[in-house]
Amino acid sequence: MNDCTSSDKVMIPVVEIDASSGFCHGVVGAIRKAEEELERTDAPLYCLGDIVHNNDEVERLERKGLSTITHDDLPRLRGARVLLRAHGEPPSTYTLARELDIEIVDATCPVVLQLQRRIKQTYDDVSSSPQIVIYGKSGHAEVNGLVGQTNGEAIVVENLSQLDRIDFTRDIALYSQTTMSLSGFAEMTREIDRRLAPGVKFRYYDTICRQVANRVNHLRDFAASHDVVLFVAGVKSSNGKVLFRECLDVNPRTYLVSGSGDFDAGWITSASSVGICGATSTPRWLMEQVRDTVMCEIKSKLL
Repeated sequence: MNDCTSSDKVMIPVVEIDASSGFCHGVVGAIRKAEEELERTDAPLYCLGDIVHNNDEVERLERKGLSTITHDDLPRLRGARVLLRAHGEPPSTYTLARELDIEIVDATCPVVLQLQRRIKQTYDDVSSSPQIVIYGKSGHAEVNGLVGQTNGEAIVVENLSQLDRIDFTRDIALYSQTTMSLSGFAEMTREIDRRLAPGVKFRYYDTICRQVANRVNHLRDFAASHDVVLFVAGVKSSNGKVLFRECLDVNPRTYLVSGSGDFDAGWITSASSVGICGATSTPRWLMEQVRDTVMCEIKSKLL
């Protein structure tokens, strides 16, 4: 925390951290499980991919002993402990872990885990065998885990321009990555339904996490209620990019920062209120650091 205090009484603009911003339940659970495992034993603990798309939080956990690895590292870790983050993994990862006698610490988000099971159930149902379509970001860790439930056969579409990948003469079952937008999913279902050939069955399942989806309207209201908004998110956070654009849409004085070091004092000139918010991958302590930096700057200008 920044040390910036004064005994003088000064009137300062309101600086508010959005109470609803920060880690979603899945990320909180994964970090808690990692910390519990690190405290339980001194044996090395590896995380398959960044536990959260925020470098500051990843570095904090690395200082506690958590090492981040990639799938290419698994063959050299025979007998090790490997934590699976909230995004989830395809069945092939579990199979390889068993072959290498790797102890899996499974921190897959319960919402993602339920979605994986639903997609696998649809894929295994030979009585219907529809095309499985996933509304999501190709290559995203969660999507890789979902596609893995279909032996790699699911069709991933991120926008309407990619719908040509679908055969509209065959039955379709549509699912969504948990962090996609509700409006985007609704648009996708309408367009697929419009293109269907006669007699084709189309089933769609809204599998978007409401804890994430409901943040959009709240953040838009939060951004509109402040003169300046500092949106805190890691550069790797796709959720952060989406939510930042939502804030920017209603408040042109919205700035994206990865931490307090990115703050530009010129941004808050003449502001009477400053709002600080973040992505589902943004830790509360990082937003507090940004707040403290802003407070120091405000006080230094008024003293």
